[in-house]
Order: sequence, then structure tokens, then C-alpha cells
Amino acid sequence: MELTSRRRLLVVAGKLLVTGLTLGLLYHSVFAAPDTAAAWRALLASALSGAGRGPVLLALALVPVNWGLEAWKWWRLARHLEPVSFQRSFRAVLVGLTLGFITPNRVGDYAGRIIELKSRRLDALGAVFLGRYCQLVVTVLAGSWGLLYFLLTFYLRGYPASGLGVTVAALALNAAVLLPLYRSQLLLAVLTLVRPLRRFRSYLAVMPTYSARALHAVLLLSALRYAVFGGQFGLLLLAYGAQAPVGPGAAAIAGTFLLKSLVPSLNALADVGVRELSATHLFGLLGQSALPVLSASLSLWVLNIALPSAAGLLFVLRLKIFRKKKAAKPRMVA
Repeated sequence: MELTSRRRLLVVAGKLLVTGLTLGLLYHSVFAAPDTAAAWRALLASALSGAGRGPVLLALALVPVNWGLEAWKWWRLARHLEPVSFQRSFRAVLVGLTLGFITPNRVGDYAGRIIELKSRRLDALGAVFLGRYCQLVVTVLAGSWGLLYFLLTFYLRGYPASGLGVTVAALALNAAVLLPLYRSQLLLAVLTLVRPLRRFRSYLAVMPTYSARALHAVLLLSALRYAVFGGQFGLLLLAYGAQAPVGPGAAAIAGTFLLKSLVPSLNALADVGVRELSATHLFGLLGQSALPVLSASLSLWVLNIALPSAAGLLFVLRLKIFRKKKAAKPRMVA
């Protein structure tokens, strides 16, 4: 009884700690930090005025679509492990987003989704990894061609041999990221051969149990979510007055997302600097001033990360970390 009370006390303390850290980071990033505070005020001003009201409100309306697609993707992955409703999947995604907000490289996202499952939590680690990897595949496929456009247009013009080389490298990179997805047994074999990576093999052993059809569906949902996220960025750029051509602008957005994904971060707040630096540089090559791009990028982070993380706190406080085990029914002997 004393152990149970102590365990409950630790759970309550953990929830309060997560709540405090999340609220503290949200306040620091949205209200205390000069750049994000200015972008947030400008976003509100645009939404309330006639100039950027339509694009901003449309970008805001796409926030639940964005995370709804992520929940749908997790539902497709989680139901392979146990029966799970879309409502639970959506809740798990928001909890994971909140926990990931305050953890290095957003590893709290794993915990948030696994906690919502009743069984096979070890396999769930592999399922979460598979979902994130599918999103990374889409980011790499789109981003590599986005960056290739800038390399060929601004850096390698007049150097056809170098241009051919980076094009072949982009094709090789695309093949390299797709291979572990559809040939996960090869990935497990590599993990077995490399001694420091062997401990991860048991976590990813569930990957080969997903059919090609399931992988196609998850990859498609990842692509749809990527399109929504990129569309939000484009809408916010339009709201702040950026006027890049559609094709090169899409390449800049794709390149920005790729560069941001390749850099590890301490928490969600640390992602902000990487994305802004990449966006201002790529859009600067297209003749766009830094301020509208910076404001759009910061606003994208506020809409899609900060606000949903705050909403996820409502579910974090109601989490059931420890589930009671049902007593086993006596087996009837014929």
C-alpha cells in the first residue's frame, strides 16, 4: 500500500514537472523571446486586419488537419499492435507532442504514444520510429530536390560535371532512405553486425511485420501532412508579404524542412533557430527580405508546435501511467 501511494505521488509530481516545464518554455519562447513575441504580435495583427487575415486564418484552420493526419498515421501503425480508436490515437499524438516539447530531440514523443497503449509497449517503440522515419523519408525526398534546385541554380551554374554529380548523389540519397523502409530486415541485420547498435534491434523487430500496403498508407499520410505543413508556411509567407515564385518558393520550403530535420535539437524551442536560419538564407537567394520570412517561420512554429503543446497539457494531467492488471480467469479443463 505504501509503495502504491509513493508511486502515485511520483506520477503526480512528474505531471506537475512536465506542466511547469512546458508552460515555462512556452512563455519564454512565445512571450519573453523578442523575435517570437514580435512575430506573434504581427501574426495577430495580420489576422485581425484585412491584409493577411485570409491566409493566416486558413493556416490556423490547417493546424488540426496537420495533427489529425499525424494521428491517423499513428492509428494505422498502432492498430497493428492492439485495437485502438482514432480518439485515443489523437490524444496520444498530443501527449507526445507536449512531452517532446521539453525533451532532447523530442524523444518524449515516444513516451507519450506508448503510455496510451495497453500492451506491446516494446513493439510500440518500433512503431513510433517507423512513423517518424516515414515522415523523414518524405522530408528527404522533397528536400533533396529542393536543395538541388538551389545548388544547380545559384552555386553550380556553369559546372555541368559537378551538377551531374550532385544529381546522382540526390538519387542515391533517395534510394538510401527508401531501402530501410521496404527492406527492414537489412536494417535489422546491420544492427546485429554493429555491436553498439545491437541493443536497438529488439525495439525495431516489429518493423518487418508491417505489410507493404500498410507502409504505402503511412507514407501517403506522411506526404499529405508534409503538404499541409508546407502549405501553411506558404500561406504565412503570403500573409507577411513575401512574393517568391511558386516553384522556387516550394523548393525553398522543402530545403528548409530538410535542413531543420538533419540537425539534432535539445528541445522544440531549439528547432526555431535552425529553421529560421535555413529559411532566410534560401529565400534570400530568391530576393526575399529576411523579415517576412523570419516572421512566417516563427509563426509556423507557434501555430503547429507551441499551441498544440499547450493543448496537450490537458491530456498529460489525465494520463494513467500505471494500469491495473486484470486478474487471469481460471482455465476450464475439459
